[in-house]
Amino acid sequence: MIRNAQCCCGALSAKAEGEPAVVSLCNCVECQRRTGSPFGLGAYYAAAQVSVSGPFNVYERHVEDRWLRFHFCPSCGSTVYWQTANHPGRTAIAVGAFADPHFPKPARSVFERTRHDWLSLPDDVPGFTAGSNSAPIR
Repeated sequence: MIRNAQCCCGALSAKAEGEPAVVSLCNCVECQRRTGSPFGLGAYYAAAQVSVSGPFNVYERHVEDRWLRFHFCPSCGSTVYWQTANHPGRTAIAVGAFADPHFPKPARSVFERTRHDWLSLPDDVPGFTAGSNSAPIR
């Protein structure tokens, strides 16, 4: 299977081959600010499964002792993909950039401590207080 993701204007794109290793929903405040929505949703692939084309800028942020590098279109500002220190060898692609309503649901929900109260998820999607190594919340 090959899936194609792109920014709003189409200048930056990512092609993913095969299935993602994991789909993760993040409710942290930084993902809320980055996406302009109550959460961020990323599909994590082995880096070798992903090819990108087009111009991009990088925004790097640090959380404690780790980094996150978000690649976004310099024209429209859409974040298309990112890498993180805690997922070495993987590239995450914004699920919304695929524009596929049949994309697999998340396998987990992290940073539930800042999840919007009105947002509910299926019972079979485990939730964690902070990262996936933190205490389960549900």
